[in-house]
Amino acid sequence: MAFTVKNNIQWVGKIDWELRKFHGDEYSTHRGSSYNSYLIREEKTALIDTVWGPYAKEYVENLKKTVDLKKIDYVIVCHGENDHSGALPELMRHIPDTPVYCTKNGVKTLKGLYHRDWNFQTVKTGDTLDLGNNRVLTFVEAPMLHWPDSMFAYLSADEVLFSNDAFGQHYASEFMFNDKADQTELFQECIKYYANILTPFSPLVSKKIKEVLGFNLPLDMICTSHGIIWRNNPAQIVEKYLEWADNYQEDQITILYDTMWDSTRVMAEQIAAGIREADAGVCVKLFNLAKTDKNDAITEIFKSKAILVGSSTINNGILVSVAALLEEIHGLKFKNKAAGAFGSYGWSGEAVKIILDRLEKSKFRIPDKGLRMTWSPDEKKMAACRDYGRSFANRL
Repeated sequence: MAFTVKNNIQWVGKIDWELRKFHGDEYSTHRGSSYNSYLIREEKTALIDTVWGPYAKEYVENLKKTVDLKKIDYVIVCHGENDHSGALPELMRHIPDTPVYCTKNGVKTLKGLYHRDWNFQTVKTGDTLDLGNNRVLTFVEAPMLHWPDSMFAYLSADEVLFSNDAFGQHYASEFMFNDKADQTELFQECIKYYANILTPFSPLVSKKIKEVLGFNLPLDMICTSHGIIWRNNPAQIVEKYLEWADNYQEDQITILYDTMWDSTRVMAEQIAAGIREADAGVCVKLFNLAKTDKNDAITEIFKSKAILVGSSTINNGILVSVAALLEEIHGLKFKNKAAGAFGSYGWSGEAVKIILDRLEKSKFRIPDKGLRMTWSPDEKKMAACRDYGRSFANRL
């Protein structure tokens, strides 16, 4: 149900405790999510974003309990993706002539998704909408954060930034404010969200944040489209985004592999032992990709200064879980990270070369030719794996 965010701003969204997959099956949401919609009631009433389509009727019925729909003067669509705009068709069925404010690309998105010709009013950076009582919405285009149509809206006097996907996270919480939420869970979901969704757009993230900061607008609160609302020191998540956007890495090496008969797993563990011998302070993490959530694995890659990817050779190729991860990595455009490859094989042994080729195309720095071994590692081969781990660590 609705609750007050600040003054005449109300949250009128939906908390989805059951959500476990997002973007189809592409993104894991272990802790659920929320679809945040905001109602601003001054002399004029504005609705900012809606919710995902499966909850459209529930959303509109609940909204009716909060406000007479016909008294909504403006509908603001900061981003047309289905999880934010899915309830629009149901809402606009009740108020078909109400103006819909969005970017030029937003019109294309909404028409492409819903095939409706609503009363669109296009806006660009610097355009304003006066709600009365000294409250003015100022729009800021934010293309590719993370769709071409994305934008922010800033409410004067209340000093609130409606940021849509930026600064959000997939996190369902009964405490919808950052100072009330579990801080460990919150920041785990924040970095996962950035790593998996915004990494390819990091240069644009930095540029847009610096542009908005250049406006010198006072900031009391950030109202996101997913997860919690930042009301306690909202600048902290802005600072984190600037840090994450700047070729982020920690002192971590992540080893990711899949294995058929445990030989590649043994190699991974021995390589990890060698890395620790060379650098006792580095954080080394191992993940079997067949048993690990891929979005969690990507988050660990994002945090790493280097990764090692291993696979058995199968049918002159690599195991499916490894191939899938390499495809994800290619699209995410990680920067300033090193990588290597390893794997066991019986008779053909193409896996290491395939992995290295994919990593090189994904712009990882490749310091060596990788390590491949036949059959199951014996003591001599395990010692060679430890040697390789030491060598890899020393090359970074």
